[in-house]
Amino acid sequence: MTAPSIVWFRQDLRLADQAAVAAATADGPWVGVYVLDDEAPGHWAIGAAQRWWLHHSLDALGDALAGKGGRLVLRRGDSLTEIKRVAGAVGASRVHAVRHYEPWWQTAEQAMAGDLDLRLYDGGRLAPPGGVLTGAHGRYRIFTPYWRALKGQMPPGRPSAMPEAIAAPHARIDGDTLDDWNLRPSRPDWATGFDIWTPGEQGARDALGDFLPVIGNYGHDRDRPSVVGTSRLSPHLHFGEISPATLWYRASREARAGAEPWLRQLGWRDFAANVVDILPDYGDANGRDSFDHFKWRTGAAADRDFRAWTRGRTGYPIVDAGMRELWTTGFMHNRVRMIAASFLIKHLLIDWRRGERWFWDTLVDADYGSNAVNWQWVAGAGIDSNPFGRIMAPLVQSPKFDAGGYIRDWIPELAAIEGDAIHDPHEAGLSPSDYPLPVIGHREARERALAASRH
Repeated sequence: MTAPSIVWFRQDLRLADQAAVAAATADGPWVGVYVLDDEAPGHWAIGAAQRWWLHHSLDALGDALAGKGGRLVLRRGDSLTEIKRVAGAVGASRVHAVRHYEPWWQTAEQAMAGDLDLRLYDGGRLAPPGGVLTGAHGRYRIFTPYWRALKGQMPPGRPSAMPEAIAAPHARIDGDTLDDWNLRPSRPDWATGFDIWTPGEQGARDALGDFLPVIGNYGHDRDRPSVVGTSRLSPHLHFGEISPATLWYRASREARAGAEPWLRQLGWRDFAANVVDILPDYGDANGRDSFDHFKWRTGAAADRDFRAWTRGRTGYPIVDAGMRELWTTGFMHNRVRMIAASFLIKHLLIDWRRGERWFWDTLVDADYGSNAVNWQWVAGAGIDSNPFGRIMAPLVQSPKFDAGGYIRDWIPELAAIEGDAIHDPHEAGLSPSDYPLPVIGHREARERALAASRH
């Protein structure tokens, strides 16, 4: 009789087009294991918003497995230790898993391969980072040529269906319950606004179904925060509730060439994984050595400005609206993320890593590679990045991208202001007493930032 095996779930919480699930099912009986391992990532253990999502995603995966005859075992601790304990309980020696590129997961994979028969599969990206190479067989560090090379390898392999049935071993296996982990906030419950999300594989499919009819407008609408022009699939992708290959085929079939602006974002996600595969400490270290000596503001005044930024109290409506959306929903509109990040880095001269860490804790879609690459791109510190001297002007960006409705939605004290005055109510003399004055003027901030960049 075939010995049971284990599927080690991490950020791949789905059954369809999941190569580890398919291989284990072909092997015979298997049990799924998720280990809440907060030790391996060190200070990159998942943040509070992601923990809320994880609770609901694991709940959905457990139900889906049970419906197929399978089982999900939950353990907390060191991944290798807990997987070995489950393997001993069921008599398994083989572990199937989707390959991951975060440095801590690569370390954990190496350790597990030394003790168990670990079988790793691709499937979390359109193409594995090491599979997209230059003509000289080197690694890409600039996105545009990377994207051209990646497109040349597309389409990816066709997505596979989820198993019709799963055989689970009959052995007794102890495990935790989701409630044991206290992943959801309670005192206070700051996640009430997260009810816009439906984590899990079915939620991902539903989100894709909602987006496909308007995907052709993405190139225009993605920059307009007052309309729902983005897919909002990023947290589903981060937790692996839907495969990139599925998204590629469905989007290409729906919009053909018109899908490229959105598919390019899938390519950017792949590029981010490529960067952290080359430079594992990219979340902590500047991509450009010149930024190692940059004089970021520190001390009480900088801390006060950082708190104002996190709370949506900078006096710049488009920035504040984004930060309040983030706190309420665990998400921020794509264009506004760039504006808010640029404001922290260049208007406030605060180290990009402080903002990166705030996003890590508050975004439901916080991804190590994407978060680091995006923040370094805005800061100018990255190996492929915007020049530091390109400073976004929030009071120009806001009317340019028609953010009035978005601001009124997220800043109730400004909701009654009509017309273009919403973008800069202070200049129009319409700012209410309960809305703060700007923490710094735009011109003053620009001059300060440019002066800092010259030293």
